[in-house]
Formats: sequence, structure tokens, C-alpha cells
Amino acid sequence: MEMSFGELWGQMGWFVKGIVMVMIGMSIVTVSVSAAKWWRLHKLKQATRRFQPEFTAARERDDIEGALKATREHEESHVAAVLGEALREVAPLLRRQELAAAAITSAERAVEREQIMLAADLKRGLGILATIGATAPFVGLLGTVIGIVNSFQGIAESGGGGLEAVSAGIAEALIATAIGLLAAIPAVWLYNYFTARLESIFSELAYRGRETIDWLLLREAMRGTTPGAGTAPAA
Repeated sequence: MEMSFGELWGQMGWFVKGIVMVMIGMSIVTVSVSAAKWWRLHKLKQATRRFQPEFTAARERDDIEGALKATREHEESHVAAVLGEALREVAPLLRRQELAAAAITSAERAVEREQIMLAADLKRGLGILATIGATAPFVGLLGTVIGIVNSFQGIAESGGGGLEAVSAGIAEALIATAIGLLAAIPAVWLYNYFTARLESIFSELAYRGRETIDWLLLREAMRGTTPGAGTAPAA
């Protein structure tokens, strides 16, 4: 005789019901965190696509102010956030030849600092996915064990080992196992997916940061070789 989920739910013990509710809650958290993380990364990607051509054009014109304007107009871009903070910090120093070397060193530190802060921000929530992916199968296994215990209790109460005595306990045990896996597998997949996306973002940040520092170095080198640059007037 087939048994509907509603009937099976009614026959479940309170402990297994609690386990099932916990795992359903884990699945809801997984979906919520993943949706928020995906939307955040999508917005970063779109903003960076709009920002990068403007910033590159300003850099090719050797226009510090134009580059700063691009970073302000596209603050949602992770690249703009990192490079903008670095340029805002060093722009006043770049106007003075004697402070150029210190300005570039300061820019390198600013880029590294902003990358660390952004990485910490973007990784927020991944720990939840990792925890759910690692613990959900064991939570389901706990429900499985309790279901098997209920089966043995059914055998003891009926005085026999017939299918009717153990079917309800075995069914709730298998359902607990299945829900545990259904909660864990998407969490693990999504954790790996977002980890790969973040690694790509961090690589892009490192490249763009190094590219900007090289631009500032070349800019100061070219200014230093300009005739009359950095030379004292004749007495």
C-alpha cells in the first residue's frame, strides 16, 4: 500500500520532523545567500564592463583627473573601487616631482589594502555555504539513525519483524537521508562556483592594479626624462 508524504509526515517522530525542518531551513539559507551573491557579482561585472573603456581611454591620454572621474562614476565596479581609492590617495603627490616615488609606493600599498578589504567583503557568505555543504549530510544521517531506532521500536511493540512494523521508521530514515543530500549537494556546488568566480575577480584586480602602477611608473619616468625636468636653474 502506498503512503503519501502527508501520511508519512504524520507518522514521523518529533525528532525526525525537527531534523527535516532544520534541513529545509538550510536549503532556504543556501538559496538566499546564493541569490544575493550572484546578484552582487553580476552587478560588479556589468559595472566593470562600463568602467574599463573609460578608464583605459583616460590612461592612454595620461589624464589622472579623467581616470579619477571614471572611478567615481562607476563606484559599483570592484576595479573602480580599488583603483579609485589608490588614485585619490596619490593624485596630490603626483603633482610634485620630489614626491613622485613616494606617491607610487603609496599607490601600491593602497591597491593592496583595498584588495584585501574587498576580498573580505566578497567572501562574506561563502562560509555559510561551506558549513551547510559539510554538515547537512551528517544532519540527515542523524535523522536516518533515529528512523532506524523507530523501526526497531516498532518491531518491539508489534512483537514481530513484519514489513508493517518497520516500514514507517525505514521510510522516515530514508527521507531524512535524501533531504540531507538535497541540502548539501547544491551548497557544495554553489560554494565551488562562487569560489571560482571570486578567484577570477581577484586575478583581475591584481592585473589591473599592477597595470595602473606600471602606468604611474612610466608616467613619472617619462616626466623625469623631459628636457629640463628635475634640473636646477643655472646660476
